[in-house]
Amino acid sequence: MYWEHLLSVPDLAHARQAGRDLALELDLRRKLRPFEPLRWSTPHVGRPSVQIDDVSAIPFVADVAGVEEYQHRARVRSGDLDTFVTVTQAAEGYEDYCREVLSIGAPHHLIAEPTDSPSAVARGCLKGRALQRLVETATDQNGLTFHPYMGIEEVWELAARVATDSRTPVQVVAPPPPVTWVANDKALFKDLVERVLGPEWLVETRVSSDPEGIKADLRNLAERHPRVGLKRTRCASAMGNEVFSSAELLGEPHVLGKSVDEFLSRTEWPNGEDVLSVAWLDTRISPSTQLWIPPLGLGDPRLDGIYEQILEGEEGLFVGSRPSALPDAVNRVLGTTALHVAAALQELGYAGRCSFDHLVTGEPEDEFHTVFTECNGRWGGTSTPMSLLDRLVNGPRPPYRAQDVVFPSMVGARLEDLLGSLGDSLYRTATGTGRFVLYNVGPLEEHGKLDVISIGVNQEDAEEGLIEALPKALQL
Repeated sequence: MYWEHLLSVPDLAHARQAGRDLALELDLRRKLRPFEPLRWSTPHVGRPSVQIDDVSAIPFVADVAGVEEYQHRARVRSGDLDTFVTVTQAAEGYEDYCREVLSIGAPHHLIAEPTDSPSAVARGCLKGRALQRLVETATDQNGLTFHPYMGIEEVWELAARVATDSRTPVQVVAPPPPVTWVANDKALFKDLVERVLGPEWLVETRVSSDPEGIKADLRNLAERHPRVGLKRTRCASAMGNEVFSSAELLGEPHVLGKSVDEFLSRTEWPNGEDVLSVAWLDTRISPSTQLWIPPLGLGDPRLDGIYEQILEGEEGLFVGSRPSALPDAVNRVLGTTALHVAAALQELGYAGRCSFDHLVTGEPEDEFHTVFTECNGRWGGTSTPMSLLDRLVNGPRPPYRAQDVVFPSMVGARLEDLLGSLGDSLYRTATGTGRFVLYNVGPLEEHGKLDVISIGVNQEDAEEGLIEALPKALQL
């Protein structure tokens, strides 16, 4: 693709130096030393993987309907000889669908003991039969590669335990926790983008860590922008955001202060943690750049795609994505700046899946400007279907739309009933026929919710498939 050769040598050198400078200031060399034996540093072709989708470290994720079943997204990254781990049972019929319809191999499904949180999959593996099984697998295969949703502390603790008990080489395809939290902390990511590209590549942002400072920041922005927002630093999918009308904030005494206090209370703000006050730009164009970052020394970051995010509500809650139909000039700027920042992250010690969220203002066909809003240092709602489609389709990705689908009338439905209703419209890997791919089906029975990829002969057909043809086929 045209974006594979976007960076000049001087640009790349500058980005890498910015990453090294920040790493030095954060003392990352010392902080990463305990993780060194497990860091992904050599090619791991042929070594089976352990796929773990543990979302427990993301604040407020428990508020997402059916999130306790999102751990089964690990299945679509797994193949023969691999293991994917959950603490809940798979939906009846889903494994047969993955093997027989999607043809994505026959991995081992390891069910760990649940802990206090149903999403804490890695923690559930630190004891009992699950730990024993992982140690046995590492011993039998002379090592394992852990590939988590996110490089949280519990995943690295589990990998270390398996390495010690099996006495085999174990690697983790994810950044160590000190780097994971640089990427996923909005305040630290803001600092990185400013160093690499400059402040003009960010939404105007102020950062404070005390209530009075936050109120002053928000007031300053509200006096100059029609809408403003508050953001907690480590939340995902707008769950830690709140948007305000500047006129309402400034219209009556004490409204602004009360709004900030209520936000801090609602989001269970720990005293002293940074909060971002931001100008809320008047645009609904919010692209996402999807990257793969190998360990430093094993190649440059790779841009895997540019997507338009499908957002809902004032705060812009993510519900799905589709390949970017933005003009080439916009995509080129998005791709170039994303690769700059990814190169800096690589210097910090980042490795694995990563994505950046952006906004586009102005006129995409004429004068426009792009800015970064945050980094998602993990797998997610865009990269998962993108990667799955790469496994299913022989050749370039077709036009498609991937989205959460929620139908209240489907509460209580069984997956097997949906598969029967969709029939020949299900995509079949072996023949390349059909249009719908189902995944993340765990929330179906209780919440009437699942994720669907709608494939089309063109983008309009893909959109029509999800919006019209799918409900019609399901008689909804």
